[in-house]
Amino acid sequence: MAFALIDLPYPDTALEPAVSANTLSFHYGKHHQAYIDKMNAAIEGTDHADKSMEDIVAAARGSNQGLFNNAAQSWNHAFYWHSMAAEETAPSDELKAKIDAAFGSVEELKTQLKDRGAGHFASGWVWLAEKNGELSIEETHDGDTLADSGFNPLLTVDVWEHAYYLDHQNKRPAYLDAVVGSKLNWAFASENLARGSAWTYPA
Repeated sequence: MAFALIDLPYPDTALEPAVSANTLSFHYGKHHQAYIDKMNAAIEGTDHADKSMEDIVAAARGSNQGLFNNAAQSWNHAFYWHSMAAEETAPSDELKAKIDAAFGSVEELKTQLKDRGAGHFASGWVWLAEKNGELSIEETHDGDTLADSGFNPLLTVDVWEHAYYLDHQNKRPAYLDAVVGSKLNWAFASENLARGSAWTYPA
């Protein structure tokens, strides 16, 4: 089957000024669409054609770098759009308790997410993830993903330059302050924690 680009879960102006409609027009409308198109072209007529995106990522890891990059980036971006919200939501009681246990407070977690994102060398992703009941901040480089990692990803922040350059130029910390500071979708993270397994790309 061919995969479709998911709909954004909010209007394209909803994240401004942290992420502008102009950035989304390129990041979502062009970059994400290109990953989807290249993945669909690569799986057409192959054994991967009827697999879930998560299974394609897992099958391509270590054996087909081109397919892996496009499938993983397709998954990462869809997860990233859901990791943000127009208005910051509140974590569930369960998530709040785990955040407090692992980081001391939501504000301290935000500080650590921003610090890890700012310090991440070159392109990649910074994640809040759960494994064996414990929360941690994880980093993946370039197009790598937690989709097939054994972690349950709860939220992610894209630190590729195209995520922020039109709005913040080279100031990645300014982008992180804006997104992590007020646009994280804690309701989505809470749902991911309660489900207990990694989010799946909509069929």
